[in-house]
Amino acid sequence: MHVATLLASEMFEVEIEGRPASIAEVLPDWNPHDRFGLVIDESLGGVGATHLLQIAITSFYDVKPSRRRELKIYPEIYAFHVGKGHGAHAPYDFWPARREVMLSTDPREILDAINDRGITRLAVPDRAPRDIQHRPKEEDAALDRVVSAFAYHPSGRVTDPDIRIAGNDKRTEYNPGRALRPVYAATPRPAAAPPKRLVKETDPSYVDWLRERDNDVTEEERAIAERRRESLKHDGLVTESYRRIAVSEALKRLGSTD
Repeated sequence: MHVATLLASEMFEVEIEGRPASIAEVLPDWNPHDRFGLVIDESLGGVGATHLLQIAITSFYDVKPSRRRELKIYPEIYAFHVGKGHGAHAPYDFWPARREVMLSTDPREILDAINDRGITRLAVPDRAPRDIQHRPKEEDAALDRVVSAFAYHPSGRVTDPDIRIAGNDKRTEYNPGRALRPVYAATPRPAAAPPKRLVKETDPSYVDWLRERDNDVTEEERAIAERRRESLKHDGLVTESYRRIAVSEALKRLGSTD
């Protein structure tokens, strides 16, 4: 749960339609029960939504500061891998492992998973929308509950963006760096004396998960994703762009890889 202490809202600068804005304008009326969902459909694709994800994480803690201090809980964030696993995104604190959900390319299954987890803020890859017949009432359930939807691109930049999010602190690049090149650094703990507050980085099951997902991505795909991230950096910092979309439009992009 390193993000609770790693990230702060002051580390991000936001623009909406070319004017300075706030995180609260990107994620209006964020409340303690909000849950962020990220749909991923290519190798390490979620890295392209790093800053949107990270401002959702800071909002999760800022709306209820006791989560950082007394409770020390992981943020309510969920990654939905379409078609197969696309590399571990657990370094962002998609943890425990159940928060990385492996799904088929069936958009109905993807929406079922989104609804099952009560997602209220949704980011989807910027793919071509399709006419999709979801299961009865599943689309209505999502339209009733999801407050905000965004299109992102695995490269970190979308066409026709209306939101830009820039990191102003190099710590904002820690999580994508660990996702692109996982660090297997857990220290085995004695079975008879588990720590009172186990964090994922020292949990052997976290290392097991990273290794299990390692074969999701080829070395070539990993290198491409790394170069793509590096190409966005200026003085070690990255600016990403997004486009706000209607929830109904986001649901038409589920499972699309066009």
